[in-house]
Formats: sequence, C-alpha cells, structure tokens
Amino acid sequence: MTFTRMLAAAWRQNDSLLCVGLDPDPAKFPAHLKGRDDAILEFCSAIVDATADLVCSFKPQIAYFAARRAEDQLEALIAHIHAKHPGIPVILDAKRGDIGSTAEQYAVEAFARYGADAVTVNPTWAAIPSTRGSRILTRA
Repeated sequence: MTFTRMLAAAWRQNDSLLCVGLDPDPAKFPAHLKGRDDAILEFCSAIVDATADLVCSFKPQIAYFAARRAEDQLEALIAHIHAKHPGIPVILDAKRGDIGSTAEQYAVEAFARYGADAVTVNPTWAAIPSTRGSRILTRA
C-alpha cells in the first residue's frame, strides 16, 4: 500500500488528522525510566500504545535517538508500531537533504534500516534554490 493510501486509511479509521511526534528527551522522563538502557523505547512505546486509536501517523525524530546512540531503539520502536498498530504510518523525522548519491543512502537508512513509511527531507539548496522548509519523501 502506498503511503498516501495508508495515511488516508488511518484518517478514516481513527477519524483523526493528528500526527504524534516522538521527540524523547530523557531529562523529562518519569522516574521509573531513569537509568534504564531501554528508556527511550519504553517511553515512546507507551505513548504510541496510549494514542494509536487517536492518530493518523507517528513521527519519531531521529536526532533524539542518534544523540544517545539509541538507533537500535528507533528500529525497535518502528517495528513495534508496525506490529502492534498496523495501518498507522510512520514518518521518520530526519530532514535529510544532499546530492543524489548521498540522498540515496539516506533513503536506504530511512526505509531499509528503520522501516519508515515516509521521511521528512530538506531539499538541497544548491539544487532547488526556490524551495523553503521540509518535505516528505515516500517509498516508490
């Protein structure tokens, strides 16, 4: 199923246009998660499970995971969303943008490694000087 169709189906199913951003800041975690190796995954999974019937998508921000070397928890989170809440698309908030060959590697990272359904990108300013802001890229 294409991302657009998946998103439209989630809109209809949950009667919602809400996209929940997942920007896990361990400094703001509840006490019971402090010091746990899996704290980011547990924190985000709890939010996902509590809101899955209210949203049309989830959008984890890659920087929060990468800054803490928790990319494995990002992979596990996206797998959790797909397994427990099928039909709710995941937009990887990466805002990556670069020339063709590098952009291809960012696409491999988002889609093959993390299993995202879409990814935010920043257009390469040299290639597209008239664009502003980020866009969403989906699998073909």
